[in-house]
Amino acid sequence: MPELPEVETTLRGIKPHIIGYKITQVLVRNKNLRWPVPGKVSSLGGSKFDDIRRRGKYLIVDLDCGSLIIHLGMSGSLRIVDRGADYRKHDHVDFSLDSGKALRFHDPRRFGCVLFCVGDPLGHKLLRHLGPEPLSENFSGQYLYDKSRGRKVSVKQFVMNSKLVVGVGNIYACESLFFAGINPRKSASRISLARYEKLVESIRGVLNESIQLGGTTLRDFVNQDGEPGYFQQILMVYGREGDPCKDCGNQIRRVEQSGRSTFYCPKCQK
Repeated sequence: MPELPEVETTLRGIKPHIIGYKITQVLVRNKNLRWPVPGKVSSLGGSKFDDIRRRGKYLIVDLDCGSLIIHLGMSGSLRIVDRGADYRKHDHVDFSLDSGKALRFHDPRRFGCVLFCVGDPLGHKLLRHLGPEPLSENFSGQYLYDKSRGRKVSVKQFVMNSKLVVGVGNIYACESLFFAGINPRKSASRISLARYEKLVESIRGVLNESIQLGGTTLRDFVNQDGEPGYFQQILMVYGREGDPCKDCGNQIRRVEQSGRSTFYCPKCQK
């Protein structure tokens, strides 16, 4: 699944190719995504791309007539292609530009979305309840400590709750907890302030490093240049069940939490 670094990488890659350009035509080949593509999207010809920003794993594309809200779902991607370029299966939406290029939305599993809203997109029902950005000043060890009091949920499930903090998906939660030395199964309410401060530092470090390296290499994700990211090559625990820990040599374990695989080192993470 594209996570925060993949979405941020996508944003940085496509931004120079769309901002300031006008849409000449929108072609919706398949409107049946997670939510149907609104009919308004097809009539955006003549509108101009003013800005693009990220909120959690959502991309907000500001136009001179409203905003697109785009989510890449489980397997989606946005690419800059030549206008009129041959399309592949699962290329669902094309925004042709007056530059001769097109912004293309591709999503094999169709769990993503392309929506349109007028007014402040941050007030949209999908966005208004999201927690702080993990790379912002609003996200701190004190914040997590205060929110975790009385919580019986595991610390991994806690930091993956988008109402508390956005964009910490499964891969990055596993990796961040490893660097913080925290067992992912431990109750969120039993983590000290000092350990939450270490966890926030680890989350920021892991996300920033992954953004610099282009995001994790997952089967369905490629960055805007069509090349895979490289962060997966240096993952410490995720996907490494049975392999020796790179720090202590003990075997990496896998457990299931809320239907997701969790990877950790039982010696390094207490």
